[in-house]
Amino acid sequence: MRDIRPKSRVMALGSAGALVTATLIAGAVSAPAASADSRRGQDREAVGAAIAAARAAQAGIDWQDCPADWGLAKPIQCGYVSVPLDYAHPFGKQIKLAVDRIGNTGTPQERQGALVYNPGGPGGSGLRFPARVTAKNPVWANVAKAYDFVGFDPRGVGHSAPISCMDPQEFVKAPKMDPVPDSEADKLAQRKLAREYAEGCLDRTGRAMLEQMTTPNTARDLDVIRAALGEKKINYLGVSYGTYLGAVYGTLFPGHVRRMIVDSVVNPAKENIWYQANLGQDVAFEGRWKDWEDWVAKNDASFHLGTTRDAVQAKWLQLRATAKKNPIGGVVGPAELLGFFQSAPYYDSSWVPVATVFSKYFAGDTQALVDAAAPDMSDTAGNISSENGNAVYTAVECTDAKWPTSWKKWDQDNTRLNAKYPFLTWSNAWMNLPCATWPVQQRTPVNVKTGKGLPQVLIVQSTRDAATPYPGAVELHKRFKGSRLITEKDAGSHGVTGLVNPCINSRVDAYLLTGKVDGSDVTCTPHATPQP
Repeated sequence: MRDIRPKSRVMALGSAGALVTATLIAGAVSAPAASADSRRGQDREAVGAAIAAARAAQAGIDWQDCPADWGLAKPIQCGYVSVPLDYAHPFGKQIKLAVDRIGNTGTPQERQGALVYNPGGPGGSGLRFPARVTAKNPVWANVAKAYDFVGFDPRGVGHSAPISCMDPQEFVKAPKMDPVPDSEADKLAQRKLAREYAEGCLDRTGRAMLEQMTTPNTARDLDVIRAALGEKKINYLGVSYGTYLGAVYGTLFPGHVRRMIVDSVVNPAKENIWYQANLGQDVAFEGRWKDWEDWVAKNDASFHLGTTRDAVQAKWLQLRATAKKNPIGGVVGPAELLGFFQSAPYYDSSWVPVATVFSKYFAGDTQALVDAAAPDMSDTAGNISSENGNAVYTAVECTDAKWPTSWKKWDQDNTRLNAKYPFLTWSNAWMNLPCATWPVQQRTPVNVKTGKGLPQVLIVQSTRDAATPYPGAVELHKRFKGSRLITEKDAGSHGVTGLVNPCINSRVDAYLLTGKVDGSDVTCTPHATPQP
């Protein structure tokens, strides 16, 4: 369910329980209320989170210039926050999380605290967030006056005790198997790869770390970061998977939220996490893929790929068949094509670049496609990052929840979906299949709900989002009482708050700057369609 899938891997490859208060180093610290169905272990984790937060509040963060190879220039500063590997054992092994920040651009009187960001994944790094200020991004200019922009690498990601499941160069190597199986033998080969990948996660990451790669632990980490920043309450912006992290944080720590915006929302219902979520994606991706094909057809004067959706789809199938028979440039097969082309249904910003490469191929320029879709084996740092992102994605989704272990179920569900929604279905299945043979205990998802002290949450969602379908926003809206939903109608780019749409931008600014929301939910017209 990643929102930024590495192109190299389209795989062949709450409040009713006990309120615990611990008197600690920094005085009395309230642990979050555990949900009624929580086990004793979760209560221990709640106490552990309170202990870790008290420790972090006392320690603070030793802010320095960022390491040169992080690509974060002054005045952005970097530091680390220590958190327990296992919150049930807060005095046991600690890991360091990388954080960065840039101070508010307004006066000290205008400052309203820290705005902490998560871009999704699971497996995405938030460290680029302060660069929105240094790049003078106009969408965020007003908010930047009032807030320090704070990013972090979640546990397991990037500079925060990074995990791995396989050799990065092997991970990106191409061409991979066609994700769409032609035979039972193809399915068997993919199942073997998925099992080996799951075993690789255990071998390369270790059981102790792998068992603790969960969304609730990342939410606890977020609360420790809040304390280390010296903030009593957090202001939070989460996109895609970051909305689920926000939903879990808001459930576990409702009284620690000052303001929260969730953008492009994962359906937080326990039964949706994560098997059903990925099946739902397959349906939504097909719809958004068709939207893109309609746009390509409408702009045939620029792209010459056909004047109807069917004509554009025929070109796609022709390209796919060619790449299957003889990988383009020896490296771009159907899996690599999908890795590149799926960015179009993800993000409107990819519409023109993807259509341009597609068009060039049929005009006789195959190199543009190879450059865009093939892995760069010389980019070892980028390949390490891609492999790490996929490892975290897999570890969190597989450990967060119980997955079906019956291959028969996977086979039936994906065969059925593929018949109507072939664009992404099998590729998504293989990406997630390691969860069927996951080598560590799988948890039960948090029951997301409104707890005491949770403020009004602002929810932003487009109706045709492929990665996080619209019903997810409606579900979270129901669960977070008093929340407001802004719907961008007839749009589908994943991640709405960063786009130029005054109807949305003005409301995001008003909420973050004044805490005010509209008296009722709002529907906005779509942002501008890309122009070739």
